[in-house]
Amino acid sequence: MVGRRVNLAVLSLCGFLLSTFVTPVFVAAQAASAVITIDATAPAHAFPHYWEQMFGSGRAILSLREDYRRDVHDVKQVTEFRYVRFHDILDDDIGLYDEDTNGTMLLNFSYVDAIYDGLLANGVKPFVELSFMPKKLSGKVVPQAFWYHPNVAPPRDYERWGGLVEAFTRHLVERYGIEEVSTWYFEVWNEPNLDFWAGEPRQETYFQLYDHAATAIKRVNARLRVGGPATAQAAWVAAFLKHCAENKVPVDFASTHVYANDKAEDVFGTHEEIPRSQMVCRAVKKVHEEIGASAYPTMPLIWSEFNASYMNEPNVTDSTYMGPWMAGTIQQCDGLTEMMSYWSFSDVFDEQGVVKAPFYGGYGLIAEGGIPKPAYAAFALFHKLGTQRLALDSDTVLVTRTAAGKLVVAVWNYAAPEPGGAVKEITLSFEHGKAKKAAIWRADGTHGDVRPTYAKMGSPAYPTREQVQRLRDAAALGAPEQRKIDHGRLSIELPSQGLAVVEVE
Repeated sequence: MVGRRVNLAVLSLCGFLLSTFVTPVFVAAQAASAVITIDATAPAHAFPHYWEQMFGSGRAILSLREDYRRDVHDVKQVTEFRYVRFHDILDDDIGLYDEDTNGTMLLNFSYVDAIYDGLLANGVKPFVELSFMPKKLSGKVVPQAFWYHPNVAPPRDYERWGGLVEAFTRHLVERYGIEEVSTWYFEVWNEPNLDFWAGEPRQETYFQLYDHAATAIKRVNARLRVGGPATAQAAWVAAFLKHCAENKVPVDFASTHVYANDKAEDVFGTHEEIPRSQMVCRAVKKVHEEIGASAYPTMPLIWSEFNASYMNEPNVTDSTYMGPWMAGTIQQCDGLTEMMSYWSFSDVFDEQGVVKAPFYGGYGLIAEGGIPKPAYAAFALFHKLGTQRLALDSDTVLVTRTAAGKLVVAVWNYAAPEPGGAVKEITLSFEHGKAKKAAIWRADGTHGDVRPTYAKMGSPAYPTREQVQRLRDAAALGAPEQRKIDHGRLSIELPSQGLAVVEVE
């Protein structure tokens, strides 16, 4: 997670109070209407599901928990979840690194193996973020502000750091085989332009850290993929690629992060007011263009963290806002990045401390207790989209085609992350096809949203097992609505922050 300079303890408390005492209110204003013409013969392009290939998660040690692994399983049921990225695989709580009295490196892979074995058993591969610094390897200890205080100091000896990375990588190849590990990714560090890196000057010393790690990985096997700079706020990518090219340092992908409520000053160096609905993909486009102008114009871009907020905002990440927001993000970022990693798949997460209530504005698709949030329902709907996208000039409708030739259409009513907002009626007018009937799945305040049920329970901080089951039942989307398409037209009414996915036959 990003290290934005906010008082996370206060944010967590505010999120807890909001989720505990504020009942979601859905106000139906006078309906707006629009007609969208869909041409079944419109030009189409490949539409890989880049938004659901990878997710972030809480730190490495949490992956040993049963509830973490259950949430991996549940998210994989509704997405193409292939990779998971987390911090801290090198941290002292993993027990990997030690030294004897002579300074000889001693490595213990017990927890590393258990962590990666657990992921692979659930059909998910590691996106290996090499972080943070073992205390005995650093020249000094610099604790970062997270509740578990990872050490973000540079190594006292960069050659020794390279030796650790090489030994770690070699062990993975010996245990899992090069055919498997060559399908993973190795990313050096996390957000070195913020308080996750104490090297001075930050960029120069990060490049030194990267160089030793990347070279060490390639010493193990040239097929292994390594990249960076894993920065916050879409920073440093142009400089990073320039450094790699000029110094002939191995690099296989570029990675960076942005959040929808990041400021234009931090991302673009401007004083614009960029809407939350546009910030992420504007940043992705900026970096995409930087790569195109670099010495590596075809370098894959992996957006290894993003979300609608880097703060704990229950009316954002716990709410139906996430469906339309993600729909717009998927639409705008198409073709600009190979993968985007939503932060995160689960609220088994402790950067701000031990979770105190199920709905506090956590970043996950699944709340504490294995309770799916509205974002989980939205991702389940997006998974139904086809693998070709048809040309359409609309900011509220996305048209796709499946391998079997069916049209699958996403329709949404974006509204700011506050209660209320106008109902919208969208009429889909189908041309040059045989649109006869439709199956409609919805994610909105009455479909896949557990908050009303939670509020009726009195918003318990610690729901009983029976209450948790009731909440899980309330999150279920159920069977789709079956409708006839009359003379090629289908009208769908969407509440504020409503999302629908329509399969056409």
